[in-house]
Amino acid sequence: MRTVGTQARGIRLPIINKGDDLVEIVAKAVVESSRAEGYQLNDRDIVGVTESVVARAQGNYATIDQIAEDVAAKYPDGEVGVVFPILSRNRFSMLLLGIARGVKKVYLQLSYPSDEVGNPILTWDELDEKGINPYTDTLTEEEFYKYFGHGAIHPFTGIDYIKYYKELVEGITIIFSNDPRAILRYTPQVLAADIHTRFRTKRLLKQAGASTVYGLDDILTRPVNGSGYHPQYGLLGSNKASETTVKLFPRDGEEFVNRLQARLKELTGKHMEVMIYGDGAFKDPVSGIWELADPVVSPAYTKGLEGTPNEVKLKYLADNMDTKENIEEKIREIIRSKDKNLVGRMISQGTTPRRLTDLLGSLCDLVSGSGDKGTPVVLIQGYFDNYASNVE
Repeated sequence: MRTVGTQARGIRLPIINKGDDLVEIVAKAVVESSRAEGYQLNDRDIVGVTESVVARAQGNYATIDQIAEDVAAKYPDGEVGVVFPILSRNRFSMLLLGIARGVKKVYLQLSYPSDEVGNPILTWDELDEKGINPYTDTLTEEEFYKYFGHGAIHPFTGIDYIKYYKELVEGITIIFSNDPRAILRYTPQVLAADIHTRFRTKRLLKQAGASTVYGLDDILTRPVNGSGYHPQYGLLGSNKASETTVKLFPRDGEEFVNRLQARLKELTGKHMEVMIYGDGAFKDPVSGIWELADPVVSPAYTKGLEGTPNEVKLKYLADNMDTKENIEEKIREIIRSKDKNLVGRMISQGTTPRRLTDLLGSLCDLVSGSGDKGTPVVLIQGYFDNYASNVE
């Protein structure tokens, strides 16, 4: 019996620049790593490539001025209410600068006690103490200070987001509410800056009579004055690249993963799966921050990664066998003969059917990290094995 199940390895690459042949670089790096480290490549191994290097190789960047040009075209009256941005210097500060440069007046509505992905500016204890109901109460900046005696301070970074955003944009008006329609007291022209709840936000605003409603996913969906773009996600998934530019989410992902899969087959003879991954879909239990600030975990993947796991719960089987005699072989036989769809079956309880790409992308994100590990490619082996696999 094979003694190792799933393994994930971070694969180092050289620094990737615009125009690099990323397919060739990644394919050769995986093959050279297997030779140097002495491991074999197999059918159904998975190669994950971080969205960052795909976008870098594509040169999918935009400047503040290019963002401003698109915003100005969409909000010709010169004002906009921006609702539900995430509290992030990396994710939103450059976008706010571009938005503000495209109009004369910005109203900014922040959710509380935390943003969409869990970045907190207040505690529930503070809300309870002051008798504030975040589901119904809208606060001005002055009321926020009056009730809580401090700014919108992130407890982990120490950034006061009231002060920070007001320093970025002169004359900005900030309010706090979890009802997107609250912004309509200030302007009927709105930009939804949320990620996963954006469709509901847009719907509520339109139903409430907003005259203009766009989302971040509607900005830079096409090139503007030579900019990068993303036809589906626009500015969603973007990150600060420099003091004047942002890197956008990579586009044409299906073409990339299919080409890389084909090149790996040429070099190794193995049919491997390939995915592009961004943020993992997990929530930190201490900070309460949900990692997923990208619109999806995986914007592109090969066909073999479609679907969800179909697994039995090994602990449940072990606890409910009639006899402990030959228990390993009995469990293996149950695994071998399991139905193709176990949804709703007691035998699969506790095996939440999340999408394979969300699970794998989260694993890739944890392995590669977001700092200085230098491993933007992750090789996952044995993921599709189970307790009944490779048994003599």
